Amino acid sequence: MRWWDLPEVLALEADLFPEDAWSEGMFWSELAHARGPRASRRYVVAETPEGKLAGYAGLAAAGGLGDVQTIAVAREQWGTGLGARLLTDLLQHATAFECDEVLLEVRVDNTRAQKLYERFGFEPIGFRRGYYQPGNVDALVMRLTVQGTGTDI
Repeated sequence: MRWWDLPEVLALEADLFPEDAWSEGMFWSELAHARGPRASRRYVVAETPEGKLAGYAGLAAAGGLGDVQTIAVAREQWGTGLGARLLTDLLQHATAFECDEVLLEVRVDNTRAQKLYERFGFEPIGFRRGYYQPGNVDALVMRLTVQGTGTDI
């Protein structure tokens, strides 16, 4: 993801997450940490063959811990496997960032996303009450132990 992707990213964000969409400033802050030798973020976009934004995803990494910040897939792309491809990219970069485990939060009412994460081996480890605001929706916290990092957790 680059700065010129932000108008389309923000439009998709508002469509998919109308109550708790990230602001432009939040994306700029994340992108500031996604380039250079000390990068600690991975943000990627996927486009249709026509060049239209189909989805995006982001990962933050620090101290052996990765955190899936966001995954979004345009409604017309649901069921195509794009979410799985985006998550695969993030997990490959979690390994490159030498993460031992990857965490994420997902809305308790987003069963589609939960099933995707479970297919990848994420397991529920707790809840964050009222995490998604202003709707006061709980988040399910899930964790994946990354294989091949030399650490068993």
